[in-house]
Amino acid sequence: MTAGPRLPRLDRHQALQFIAVVTALVVLLPLAWLVLRATGAGAEGLAWALRPRTLTILVNSIVLTVTVVAGALAIGLPFAWLTARCEFPLRRFWLIAGLLTMVVPSYLGAVTLLAAFGPRGLLYDLLAALMPLERLPDMRGWFGAWLSITLITWPFIALPARAVLLGSDPALEEAARSLGLGRWQVFRRVTLPLLRPALAGGSLLVALYTLSDFGAVAVMRYNAFTRAIYLQYTSSFDRERAAILALMLILLTLFLLLLERRLGQQRGGARLGAGAQRRLELQQIGRWRWPAVLFCALLVALGVALPVGVLGSWLTRRALFNVTAPDMGMLTATTASVSALAALAAGVLALPLALLLRRRHSRLSHWLVALTHGGNVLPGIVVALALVFFAARFLPAWYQTVPLLLLGYVTRFLPLAISASRGALESISPRLEEAARGLGQRPWQVVLRIYVPLARAGILAGIALVFLSVMKELPTTLVLAPIGTRTFATHIWSAYSEALLSIIGGPGLLLLGVSALGLIAILLRERQPGAAPGSGVALLRELPRRARAHALAVLVHLR
Repeated sequence: MTAGPRLPRLDRHQALQFIAVVTALVVLLPLAWLVLRATGAGAEGLAWALRPRTLTILVNSIVLTVTVVAGALAIGLPFAWLTARCEFPLRRFWLIAGLLTMVVPSYLGAVTLLAAFGPRGLLYDLLAALMPLERLPDMRGWFGAWLSITLITWPFIALPARAVLLGSDPALEEAARSLGLGRWQVFRRVTLPLLRPALAGGSLLVALYTLSDFGAVAVMRYNAFTRAIYLQYTSSFDRERAAILALMLILLTLFLLLLERRLGQQRGGARLGAGAQRRLELQQIGRWRWPAVLFCALLVALGVALPVGVLGSWLTRRALFNVTAPDMGMLTATTASVSALAALAAGVLALPLALLLRRRHSRLSHWLVALTHGGNVLPGIVVALALVFFAARFLPAWYQTVPLLLLGYVTRFLPLAISASRGALESISPRLEEAARGLGQRPWQVVLRIYVPLARAGILAGIALVFLSVMKELPTTLVLAPIGTRTFATHIWSAYSEALLSIIGGPGLLLLGVSALGLIAILLRERQPGAAPGSGVALLRELPRRARAHALAVLVHLR
């Protein structure tokens, strides 16, 4: 009996490319289907998109994005300068405490701000005891959304700016001062040009986060794209309009990315050589030291202490009034299980993609991996809506199931695991692989016995980042979670929607505590003796500029 023709055997590089192609298709197919559904509305859909009410949503989103970027720059740049270059009381404490604002989800920050400064909030109770007062001004709308998002996005500016300030050559500023320039002139003509790439990249992160945020705009009832898409999806029988709004948000996001790339091509300025390898001396700021302390204390109070204090008061109120407590065991088990499954799936998928980039720095490899970042660039509500439309049409058995929810998480946060794994793999010498192959090890044995053990710290860091990100993710969970599945995020959202604030305290504090421990662990790992000098700055260059807030925790480089 004659054997049939054998299929061609893929070599190791072709196998990695095949995995990258499949992953990119899985990530992009639902988004492509969403675009097709939106464009399929034809002239009627275009007319609906151009009506005044829809254009108002576009204007609202642009106004919120511009003002949040301006606010983040106004806060992040001074904070970076103070903690990197200036000597003032408790400087290191303010650095770590200020960065903890990154662990506060936008929806939780907005809820606690509204509870503190709303018309009948805690501030009203305090003032009403001192003077006759009917109510405070309502902060819902643009101001509330702007304040909520600005308080958690300014570290996107501060972290890359601080990395540049710590790594810059002090000889440049010394030469400028020797030529007679004052401090402000040195900053404007020497330091600021060095900071522009970092500020531009940070501003892009802030803008993308603002466009993608759902929790703050929903709590503050500001009619931006994400809130309008969710309302259209949940309350309208014509879901093509939700797809049209999602397509408009995709186009606005792509416009921002293209604008930043074009501006980035116009930026120049590189340093030849290593420069003066010595520590920068901290500047004495004299009478400005106490205003600096006040500035940092205000940021910590609004961004960290206020959410924790409000959640603690709700937890105490529940205990005093004997309100039925949520099933914390079930909430914790559900949140931890879906987060762990999504993190492990992302870690497993990220390893072959990171290996592909390490082994072959070809244009095709970079494009394949770049395509897998598509879900991370787009807002979570858009990714979730795309998966709903795609599953309802082609995979009805997956609709409202845990696998579809996990697919949404992996689509959103896979780039975080890829970046962390790639950074760890790049530090491994290729001679180790050559030696292993010379001893007869097969490619998969080299990966399991050489690469995985040596890159274990980076791989685990990527898995941890995905885990923390999934724990706090709201829009993807709201849209894709099976009926009856409740995580910390959906419990907090449901309790707020039903005005049951007292049962938010426990889950909210637990969510903040776990996220804070993850951030602190990453910060402390950067200070371990075995860590490579400048590893945080090096990872800053490796992470995609489109990564979400919690990914930036890895970028911190404490000196």
